Amino acid sequence: MWRYLKRLLIGKPLKTTDEGNQQLTKFKALALLSSDALSSVAYGTEQITAVLIVLSAAATWYALPAAGIVLVLLFAITMSYRQIINAYPSGGGAYIVATKNWGTPVGLVAGGSLLVDYMLTVAVSVTSGTEAITSAIPYLREHSIAISIIIVLFIMTLNLRGMRESASFLTFPVYLFITILISMLIWGIFNIVTNNIQYNAASPIGGTVPGMTLILFLKAFSAGSSSLTGVEAISNAVPNFKKPKRRNAANTLALMALILGVFFTGVTFLSYYLGVLPNNKETVLSQIGMAVFGKGIFYYLLQFSTAMILAVAANTGFSAFPILAYNLAKDKFMPHMYMDKGDRLAYSNGIISLAVGAIVLILIFHGQTNLLIPLYAVGVFVPFTLSQSGMIIHWFREKGKNWILNSLVNLLGAIISFLLVAFLFLLHFQNVWPYLVIMPVLLFAFQKIHNHYIMVASQLRLSEEASLHDYNGSTVIVLVSSVTHVTTGAINYARSIGDYVIAMHVSFDENPKKEHETAKEFKESFPDVRFVDLHSSYRSVATPVLRFCDVIAKNSAEKNYSMTVLVPQFVPRKPWQNILHNQTSLRLRAVLNSRENIIVSTYSYHLKK
Repeated sequence: MWRYLKRLLIGKPLKTTDEGNQQLTKFKALALLSSDALSSVAYGTEQITAVLIVLSAAATWYALPAAGIVLVLLFAITMSYRQIINAYPSGGGAYIVATKNWGTPVGLVAGGSLLVDYMLTVAVSVTSGTEAITSAIPYLREHSIAISIIIVLFIMTLNLRGMRESASFLTFPVYLFITILISMLIWGIFNIVTNNIQYNAASPIGGTVPGMTLILFLKAFSAGSSSLTGVEAISNAVPNFKKPKRRNAANTLALMALILGVFFTGVTFLSYYLGVLPNNKETVLSQIGMAVFGKGIFYYLLQFSTAMILAVAANTGFSAFPILAYNLAKDKFMPHMYMDKGDRLAYSNGIISLAVGAIVLILIFHGQTNLLIPLYAVGVFVPFTLSQSGMIIHWFREKGKNWILNSLVNLLGAIISFLLVAFLFLLHFQNVWPYLVIMPVLLFAFQKIHNHYIMVASQLRLSEEASLHDYNGSTVIVLVSSVTHVTTGAINYARSIGDYVIAMHVSFDENPKKEHETAKEFKESFPDVRFVDLHSSYRSVATPVLRFCDVIAKNSAEKNYSMTVLVPQFVPRKPWQNILHNQTSLRLRAVLNSRENIIVSTYSYHLKK
């Protein structure tokens, strides 16, 4: 039943040789990897104006210069990540760059930040998409958390089916959003030029606003910088592109940055010109759409496409998180299970872990986007700072064509990113303080995992003085519950591999007559095999078995004998029938595996009917 359900949801397994067919063209990669960055225009401008309106509506004109600085940062980050794509095409983005240039500890800070950030990407995108849905259908507002969780599970399932299928599905909502938003910007500007839309700005550009301070402006700018989250995703996913991977990834990044810059500029301008102010019942983008299109089919298409791209923007995290987890696991800082590919050639463990983390965040923050965004921005701009400063070191070490110009671009991005991180901690500390708790915990976990793998490798690695251990003989203990075909087969197998065979039975107080009959029947069937009957007053099988095996193992070691415990079991014809039988053999193997000098083996008797 489970296999049938898995095939229904995920699809048939793919061969390893099919991996080339799963790689992305630029057209599909733009849909798959840019949805997070492009969707941020739905809340980036709103975050700026939400800070400024606390002072007064007149202060909202400062959103324009704040947006201008965000665009400068977008340019610096885009140029930096184009360089990263060409210099480090193996994926991993900021983690790889920081590790190569700053060293492992700094690389782990970047990698850990991005792991948390991708979970926040999913949580923020999905909760924003849910808000767009509830803006159009207010009746659903009380079910927003449940809707968000359902969307996360849907996108997780989509990604478990493989990159090609998820990219094919995402193509429609992403390109629909691009088309509708371009139409809104063109139609809005046309109506402004033709005086069909009146100038409703709360104050003129450059107007004096009493109480306006540099701190408030920086707070608005740092809030609006959330629009740049997701820009790094393409550099993390370079291995997913079709050849030539570097050129296709770099061109896709440039196109995404161009579209994002145009959208962010246009939405911010229209928001100012139309005098749109944020409120709890309707998003800024929804208000702009209402003013430009009116409440007709194009308005509902805008809301539908916004909800769709915000929901699927979570897919950027699902594309980048598994590859980052793979790189960390390859370097022995995360469990090796993150290096395994699933049936559909996707890193399934990374995808599932990301979905679980995002759902936990949605529940903790009650699905409120505004509470998640400052922490989300810190998780992005810490890696931005480390990767761009790391690229400066890279250029000074490698030199190459135009290396001075390239290093200056990286320096600009690093300075702005660093200042932005500082502003976020100073101005939004009440929302970003969890970062100071999460990162030390993550770094501690990375180090513990790494130390474990190093110690395991050192103990398993063959040394020059290593030699084969020659045993003088072997002792085999067969666990016996009753005399059946299973017991007969197990005893015969034990005789074939052991010099000394012991049958061990555990008896209880409930039915001493039955226990006596079992011992008598065994001795009649196998007179040459030593039969040991252990009594347990507390109905425990594992404890007396362990005590007896420890004694025999010690005696075997003194005689230089190997010691094997053979656990017999029967296997029902149908898997579901296992639940009808006590799984004593599973418990016994679990406790016996904890012993150092005992080899545990299983004899399986398969039932025919």
